[in-house]
Amino acid sequence: MHLLLKGGRIVDPSQNLDTIGNLLIKNGKIAGIGQVESGDLKPEQVEDVTGKVVVPGLIDMHVHLREPGFEYKEDITTGSYAAAAGGFTAVACMPNTNPVADTRSVIEFILCRADEVGLVKVYPIGALTKEMKGEEMAEIGDMLEGGAVAFSDDAFPLQNSGLMRRVMDYCAMLNTPVITHCEDLSLSDEGLMNEGITSTILGLKGIPSEAEEIMVARNIMLARLTNCKLHIAHVSTRGSVELIRHAKETGINITCETCPQYFSLTEEAVRRYDTNAKINPPLRTADDVAAIKEGLADGTIDVIATDHAPHAIEEKETEFAIAPSGMVGLETAVGLVITELVKPGELSLANAFMKMTAAPAKVLGLDAGTLEIGKPANITVIDPEVEWIVDPSKFHSRSKNTPLKGKKLVGLPVLTIVDGKIIARNQEVIA
Repeated sequence: MHLLLKGGRIVDPSQNLDTIGNLLIKNGKIAGIGQVESGDLKPEQVEDVTGKVVVPGLIDMHVHLREPGFEYKEDITTGSYAAAAGGFTAVACMPNTNPVADTRSVIEFILCRADEVGLVKVYPIGALTKEMKGEEMAEIGDMLEGGAVAFSDDAFPLQNSGLMRRVMDYCAMLNTPVITHCEDLSLSDEGLMNEGITSTILGLKGIPSEAEEIMVARNIMLARLTNCKLHIAHVSTRGSVELIRHAKETGINITCETCPQYFSLTEEAVRRYDTNAKINPPLRTADDVAAIKEGLADGTIDVIATDHAPHAIEEKETEFAIAPSGMVGLETAVGLVITELVKPGELSLANAFMKMTAAPAKVLGLDAGTLEIGKPANITVIDPEVEWIVDPSKFHSRSKNTPLKGKKLVGLPVLTIVDGKIIARNQEVIA
């Protein structure tokens, strides 16, 4: 199968490439970039992408596919469809399934199911401790051999610093990344939203920023001690950004991510007691949002992930106190990045999409996130000018929990290509 993408703006941060031209795909591999023509290849398909942006396939290194165990929220099929529609060619899924992804057999099950679905690449993340209880180290080496790409206890962060040191020592020996949700549970203390004036007005128990920042600081110090490849998930506060910036300046081996919700929304989204705005870490203040944008611009924050966290309607349509935390994000990420970062000039197009392509590939050690000739043709084509309104009823995800309903966004993925095959067009999955 030969495919020619004709006349697009090709932006590949991994090669510092930004040019108008053609991109030729041959037998699932990238065969030419620039002024290349089809020549004797006689491509079966030519796509005119004039006015569109062609980037390496987007990689989301923080999603929840919920299978096995919670298929009523999402499964690998619906999660893959949501990813493809959102422009993602690869996702890394967190281990908070049932059973927990803390053994090689669960890791291999996820990989088998992803192969059966056959849409986007799925990379499982294994648990650090058995059942994510924070008591006993999981079989990390065995899971690594089975196909896990990183390890995390996700939203059940290890509170025991001694155990955290041991797992980081072990992962450093295996040269595999540890991803940490940073939260001191004794400080968050079952809080419901960001602690401040708004939480007081609403009468909702607050979570102080320090609940995140104390654990960021601890994990940075443990990374310095163990030389582990630490990746801090979904950074949400100014204090966390400043701690990570200082750690990087001193040469500590860490990376971090944030999510579109943390540079697009503030705690004000909770004012209507909308449970779809209940997420963990919670939505913060306007000052925190400004700090997240600063951290993205100066390189402190390496990656933009979504923390796509589907929940069933009946779970969210309940009292704020008992609703689970999380929102879906795969199908709104591109629009939020262009609307909130690129259009206002906070980030260049290349810098923004580096954080969704080459940067997550580097953190996870994937041979992806590039348009280099000879590499697998995993590509996303984006219309950066089209305006659209978020309508959750059109999501491919089984769950619709988003506080963005009705929001106008700019920018939309129009083609998602995996191994040279178009799997989604204009947010419709066609594979």
